[in-house]
Amino acid sequence: MDRIPSAVVAASGLVGGYAVARWTRQRPLGGVVLAAAGATAARQWHRSAGGPAAGALGAAYVAAFAGSHPLAKKVGAWPAVFGVAGAMALASWAVADRRG
Repeated sequence: MDRIPSAVVAASGLVGGYAVARWTRQRPLGGVVLAAAGATAARQWHRSAGGPAAGALGAAYVAAFAGSHPLAKKVGAWPAVFGVAGAMALASWAVADRRG
């Protein structure tokens, strides 16, 4: 079975974390989803692109999560989440996935 690209894992973590938090009304549960996907993507980033790249992508993942909050005040929650997830997927693909 082919592994799931880290771009998909990272984007799914951002979207899935928000969806779980919103629909269950349990923010910590959404955080678990966000963190689990982030950790999975980080392992993939490290394997395929090395430590410095994994660190940079990890920082981008956290920044995407944090940045979605003020962005949501301007464009709405779902557009903000999909926007940062798309940006994170693109960064992940460019740095780690396209090499594989």
